[in-house]
Amino acid sequence: MDTMDIASTHLDVRDLSKSFELHILHGKRIVGFEHVSFTVPRGAFVGIAGQSGSGKSSLLKCLYRTYLADSGQILFRAGSGPTVDLVSAPDDTVLDLRERQIGYVSQFLRPTPRVTALDLGARPMIRRGVARAEAHERVSDLFRTLALPGDLWDGFPVLFSGGEQQRVNLARALVGDAPLLLLDEPTSALDASLQDVVVRLLAERRDQGTTMVGIMHDAALLRQLSDILLHMETGRLTGIEIIGDRLLAVQRTGSDLLGLGRAE
Repeated sequence: MDTMDIASTHLDVRDLSKSFELHILHGKRIVGFEHVSFTVPRGAFVGIAGQSGSGKSSLLKCLYRTYLADSGQILFRAGSGPTVDLVSAPDDTVLDLRERQIGYVSQFLRPTPRVTALDLGARPMIRRGVARAEAHERVSDLFRTLALPGDLWDGFPVLFSGGEQQRVNLARALVGDAPLLLLDEPTSALDASLQDVVVRLLAERRDQGTTMVGIMHDAALLRQLSDILLHMETGRLTGIEIIGDRLLAVQRTGSDLLGLGRAE
C-alpha cells in the first residue's frame, strides 16, 4: 500500500462524549462514553476492545450517526471535498455519505419484508446506478464465498437464521465498496470456519485500502485484523496500541498519528 494513503487521516475523533437519558428512571443519565479522542489513518483497521458496557458499540454508532454525540467532533475526510463533522452535519449530508462513503455492518440485519436476499444485498450497487444483473452477480459471488446456501438467495432474509442474516448483511456492506467500513460484531453469529472466511475477506479489503473501524467478540480475531487497537473501560479510552508493522512505514510517531498528544 502507498505510504501516503495510510499516512493521511480518514477519521479524526475529538473529545467525543455520549450519554443516555432514561425516562423510565425519571430522567436518570447514564454515561455511554466520554472524552474519547483518536484518529483513524486511511487504509488502516482500527479495532475497539473492551468488556461489555465499556462503550464500544455506542462509540461505533456515533461514528455512523445512529446515535448523536452530546459533544465533541467526528471529522470525516473523504478522498476529495471538504471535511465533514459527523456530529454537526445536516441529516441529508450524513445520508449522502452513507450512500457512497461510509458502510456499516451491524450484529443484526433489519431486512425489509418481502425483499429477497439478492435484492437486499445488491441494493447499494443498484442505488449507484449499476445494472441489476451485474449487481446480482457481484452479490452472488460474495454469497458463495460466505457459504450462504443457494436456495436462500431468492428467499426473504426476514425468515433467515441469525447467522444467515449476518452473511447477507456482510455481503451487502462489502459489495458497496465504501472507503470507510464500520463493523459491529460482524462474526458474532458465525461458526469458526465462517469466521475465518470473514476475517480473510476483511483483511483483503483492508490491504486494498479500505479503512475499517471494528468491534469483535473474539479478541484474537480482532487483534489479527487490527493495525491499531483502542482499549476502552467504563466509557473511557484507556490505551491505544499499534499492532504489527503496517503503520511503521508512516513517518510520524505513534502519538502524533493517533492524536494522543491532543489536548482535551
